[in-house]
Amino acid sequence: MTATAPPVPGRDDTPGDERLLRTSPLRRLLGRPELGSVVGAAAVFLFFAVVADSFLRAASFGTVLYAASTIGIMAVPVALLMIGGEFDLSAGVLVTSSALVSSMVSYQMTANVWVGVLVSLLVTLAIGVFNGVLLTRTELPSFIITLGTFLMLTGLNLGLTKLISGTVSTKTIADMEGFSSARALFASQLTIGGVDLKVTILWWFALVALATWILLRTRFGNWIFAVGGGAAAARAVGVPVRTTRIGLYMGVAFCAWVSGQHLLFSFDVVQSGEGVGNELIYIIAAVIGGCLITGGYGSAIGSAVGAFIFGMTSKGIVYAEWNPDWFKFFLGAMLLLATLLNAWVRKRAEATK
Repeated sequence: MTATAPPVPGRDDTPGDERLLRTSPLRRLLGRPELGSVVGAAAVFLFFAVVADSFLRAASFGTVLYAASTIGIMAVPVALLMIGGEFDLSAGVLVTSSALVSSMVSYQMTANVWVGVLVSLLVTLAIGVFNGVLLTRTELPSFIITLGTFLMLTGLNLGLTKLISGTVSTKTIADMEGFSSARALFASQLTIGGVDLKVTILWWFALVALATWILLRTRFGNWIFAVGGGAAAARAVGVPVRTTRIGLYMGVAFCAWVSGQHLLFSFDVVQSGEGVGNELIYIIAAVIGGCLITGGYGSAIGSAVGAFIFGMTSKGIVYAEWNPDWFKFFLGAMLLLATLLNAWVRKRAEATK
């Protein structure tokens, strides 16, 4: 007969539960979607710090952040939408549509500009709901749905502006009541530590923080990853796929409204043809930041890093006194390099599991 020794206090001889495996810091680091973009951002920063003397000046840093914020505000919801497995090709012109509605409603009604701002919010959100509902009801690819919206908005922006204003741009609303307070919220400038910073930078940081919290700390964030990983499987376990998709498109619409108001209150007038092509830049920022085209993977922080790379490149070329015609070339090269680096990082992360 064999006696079993009692367990020694303070000592755990029981086999570990294989479902509760510890994750090493290296494995957690390699599993972060934004790792590749952070490495890329560091490389771009060092490159322009060497080739452009004025790149490291405080004033230049504020300019780079502003350029990044104008892209980053839209890259955040676009990244969430891509994590959810969808696209929005109308995001660029939707920014212009938002600004046009605010301007023309305010001017034609001869009302406080805040009336136009609120009407613009409702109209912009309605367009987001339209995209989401049409996608969920028809089950057509989001590429086709939002391409149609893109074309319709492009035509409406130009046609209605010429019909109402007689030209391709809106009338100035700088002398209207409420303009100063609206500009303070959407287009003002702050001085922090001797550096002039646009308020869009604060909007950008706030949206990144909010989106990160949603993705990592809320049920809706789990739904986004689940829908992007596989809508059918997500629906089978009780995830409200339709609600999630509509909510994501409304998020894109809200940020388009914010960007549109900044556009309006920065320049007083809006050109109806602006915004075309910007949707690709938003998608590029999200992809550089680690989002997969196939969905189910990415982060809001990564989109911010991607937008920061865009800001450094666009302004770094100017500070280096290069021909700006090369900008698109560098942007395309960074897209390819970031995609390859992200793929390599993901393979390394999977190999360490």
